[in-house]
Amino acid sequence: MPNRRNAVYFFIICALLLGLFTGKALFFSLAYLLGGLLIIAFLWSWFAVRGVAISRKTRTTRAQVGRNLEEAFTIRNRFWLPKLWLEVRDSSNLPGHKASHVVPALGGRGSYRWYVDTPCIVRGAFTLGPMRVVSGDPFGLFNNVGKDGRTSRLIVYPQTLPITRVELPAGILSGGEPRRQRAQTITTNAAGVREYVSGDSFNRIHWASSARKDRLMVKEFEIDPLADIWLFVDFSAQSLVEESYLKRINGDGAVVPRGTGIPPSSEEYAVVIAASLANHFIDAKRALGFTAYIPHREVYQPERGHRQLLHILESLAVARSLAPYSLAQMLSLETPYMTRGTTLIIITASLDPTWISEAQILSRRGVRPITVLLDPPSFGGDGNSEEFRNMLRLAKIPSMLIKRGDDLTATLGQHPI
Repeated sequence: MPNRRNAVYFFIICALLLGLFTGKALFFSLAYLLGGLLIIAFLWSWFAVRGVAISRKTRTTRAQVGRNLEEAFTIRNRFWLPKLWLEVRDSSNLPGHKASHVVPALGGRGSYRWYVDTPCIVRGAFTLGPMRVVSGDPFGLFNNVGKDGRTSRLIVYPQTLPITRVELPAGILSGGEPRRQRAQTITTNAAGVREYVSGDSFNRIHWASSARKDRLMVKEFEIDPLADIWLFVDFSAQSLVEESYLKRINGDGAVVPRGTGIPPSSEEYAVVIAASLANHFIDAKRALGFTAYIPHREVYQPERGHRQLLHILESLAVARSLAPYSLAQMLSLETPYMTRGTTLIIITASLDPTWISEAQILSRRGVRPITVLLDPPSFGGDGNSEEFRNMLRLAKIPSMLIKRGDDLTATLGQHPI
């Protein structure tokens, strides 16, 4: 377009010069005509993007790797004058998101809609929008831009793999036999019924028994015998192992996969394993806690329910292995608050033996650690994972080894040794 305008400017100058040298009115008329054409083209392009409204409807602001993000876009012409053409340019930073669109002729007061279905391939937090509308005059001399500065935040949760079972050593997953102690609060373990006494809550009344015995009966509960489970994910910078050719979103985000499967990075494997285990335990209605430095500190006290899972997945979506602390330091900082009988699942690629001593201290306090060890050599790193597992066995810390390319569903279902 600048070349076209320059050509028009050149012809205007030439026409004026010829008119001055020859004195003929034809050249002046031609110059005025070309000048008027420029003014009309500029005004046309200015009005072309005025009175245009864009709306985008995103089905959800939460997505997950392996699923699609569905969006619907609508553009409306609020003026009675038609729009010959419009180009919508979307500035979203979600990888593979192609919402930009060329809108055909739009009549007065008309509207146009299109749909975008984007596969989510990378975890993280992304921005949808802003959007721009570009249009111009029929002669291709000027372009004008209208802006829609509205944005929205999209969280893409990490991939979760189906886990049918997590076979932990006997006595580790369960907190033991029922304690046969009456609980003052409502738990998942109903122990029986008794007669109603003054002060009992009405929501503890067992109406079927009350109707059968013709007097108010209330339920009694036992203390929950199942111990809490904690996921402790190591995102320390010194434990990160990955191939050098990997590319990250914006240079410092999550790893961009080059094909199907999990990218060959210990960070990405740790995220997927943690997300899959969290999904498994929450589905099993276990009280699950989570702690990690991603690199800032994130701690969620043990809870049941889908809300706890969403909190964990949101943290894992933006997790990066940038924490300046070692795994031993993080264990020393976080685990003193864990209660006796807690099962602690440590997910790490660290072969530093110093954190084993911290795990042994936990064992003596009644916390039961188990390690999901990512094999550094399979990710392009150094060290001997089998020797390190022998050290874990001597410390009586069960472990399972995850190598690059392993079937995580099958491997996580194995008995740790």
